[in-house]
Amino acid sequence: MERTSNLQNPTLQKNSSGWINGLIGVVIFSGSLPATRVAVLEFDPLFLTVARATLAAILALCLLLLFREKRPGRHQLVPLTIVALGVVVGFPLLTALALQYITSAHSIVFVGLLPLATAVFGVLRAGERPRPVFWVFSVLGSLLVVGFAVAQGLTASPLGDILMLLAILACGLGYAEGAKLSRTLGGWQVISWALVLALPAMAALTLWRLPGSFANISTPAWFSLGYVSLFSMLIGFVFWYRGLAQGGIAVVGQLQLLQPFFGLALAATLLHEHVSLSMLGVTVAVILCVAGAKKFAR
Repeated sequence: MERTSNLQNPTLQKNSSGWINGLIGVVIFSGSLPATRVAVLEFDPLFLTVARATLAAILALCLLLLFREKRPGRHQLVPLTIVALGVVVGFPLLTALALQYITSAHSIVFVGLLPLATAVFGVLRAGERPRPVFWVFSVLGSLLVVGFAVAQGLTASPLGDILMLLAILACGLGYAEGAKLSRTLGGWQVISWALVLALPAMAALTLWRLPGSFANISTPAWFSLGYVSLFSMLIGFVFWYRGLAQGGIAVVGQLQLLQPFFGLALAATLLHEHVSLSMLGVTVAVILCVAGAKKFAR
């Protein structure tokens, strides 16, 4: 019995650490869409995307040099490129464009699709095999989110909703690819090298899209740019990739269903946006569905 307990403890500790790191990452990411919504009101969406990536990449490069991290191997460059395209460029740009047409509260509901997208790419890219019942709950949760968008008649902005759906696909792929790579390269190293890989293009685009004047940019917009650069683009991924690598992509990925709850609370309290009962109802229903999916993830 004692021998069995000793064998199981490291696995239990690793899973617990995965959940803790994943939860910290989700809490940090919950502020991303509200902060983007504030920033995109005063910054050009493309400038916001490339500027946040450039600022995060400069910090990441300093960390890599400080800790004298070994450069990735050639076989790791393609996965790093996928991570960069998915979470450094794709998700920030698509959400910034979407938030020109929809509120952050409306966009946060789409985050309910992230667990399913992450799990699907976890199967395709990392070889995970959740049980069949897992997919029943995940698909049901996704249908609730899509059904909510259809029920609204897409009158708010069909383009905004389409952009958010594309952002979710890009993000799910970037999450799964980064988590798989984190097992060999390390969590914070993956996002750091992905940022550095994108730095030349992001820095050039930042200079190209640089506004003629920053005189009319408000303090909240500057704080929002700082948040999405430092926390959303770097620090959040340090915890998130570590959590996914430790606890499993499909399993820990279900924590993303807490993100709409935190995000809606932020949208209501900080941005004073209206959060309807239907939005809350869909969010709660999706959380329950993915809670069921979590039970059958392994």
